Amino acid sequence: MRFSRRRLNRTLLLRQHLLERVRLTPERLVEHLVGLQAQEQLAPYLGLAARLTDLDPHEVTRALEDKRLVRVLSLRDTVHLHVPDDALALPVWAAPVRDRELRASQSIGRAREVDPEAFTAAVADILAEGPVASGRLGAALANRFPDHQATALGHVARVREVLAQLPPRGTWNPPAGSTGVVYDHLATWLGRPLSDPDVPAVVRRYLRAFGPATAADVTAWSGITRLGAVLSAMADLEQHEDADGRTLYDVSGAPVADEDAPAPVRLLGAYDNVWLSHASRDRVTEPDARKEWMGSNGGVGNTLFVDGWLAGIWKAEDGRVVVQKLLRDLTPAEQRELDDETARVEALLAA
Repeated sequence: MRFSRRRLNRTLLLRQHLLERVRLTPERLVEHLVGLQAQEQLAPYLGLAARLTDLDPHEVTRALEDKRLVRVLSLRDTVHLHVPDDALALPVWAAPVRDRELRASQSIGRAREVDPEAFTAAVADILAEGPVASGRLGAALANRFPDHQATALGHVARVREVLAQLPPRGTWNPPAGSTGVVYDHLATWLGRPLSDPDVPAVVRRYLRAFGPATAADVTAWSGITRLGAVLSAMADLEQHEDADGRTLYDVSGAPVADEDAPAPVRLLGAYDNVWLSHASRDRVTEPDARKEWMGSNGGVGNTLFVDGWLAGIWKAEDGRVVVQKLLRDLTPAEQRELDDETARVEALLAA
């Protein structure tokens, strides 16, 4: 099959449950999406609310406290919300991504030269007494390696070790002053060892949620390179083409949307994976619209999607949705959809 850009757009939104909300638990949806980007506090809640028929944000808090969900550095070397099985395996797969940051990060500097075995032993010794706040971990490491700054050593720990960010970090309405990062070894927190991922199985799950896709798309989503040989060796995958003749891989029987399927207005966070998980990142945005979102240090705000495409920037302010910029005029019907979606998000913010 040859996929037009519009059919790819609608198929992505269909598989992301952004054409129509679904009735699932937060954990089931997070598992389907192979994680939710969670660099910012509100982002995963917005991602869940945009896809679920009903979201109790306090249930997400309970899932974090009960260890049914966990925050950990994984795909693209960014913090994601994962179910435990993925949290234990995906950081192992993504180790080369963290190695690249270790080599390149200016925040780490010469601290990257610390002996890896001695460093790992020091982190284990510090965490043996229980979870430790990020600043205290860096300070304790600086006592062990006095030639390096605490902040740099804390960054090395974040990148080199697989650490869980413990609640109340990431919970809904956390107590004042309690949102700093507190770390523990992920394996200790979950009471289970890290595991080697089944890479073909992970690729199939990506395709079910983001496909059809090129090998470069899987790299954009994960940060892992040299995946072309992996996909081409998976004999069970279907092969299609996009409008430019590039090979698209897909799992057999995955749903494909009609080009004319309606795409409702959705309010998402700044870094939702729906638009960060393809190489050209044009499945849901035009290049000029993306430039409007990009600032000098990342995204300038949360994202508004209309008819399946990035159409505006918004922020949450005092429990209200404030549209900062519209990238095109809305039709009366689209404005009514935006009003309805705004009411849903404001109800979430008031929870």
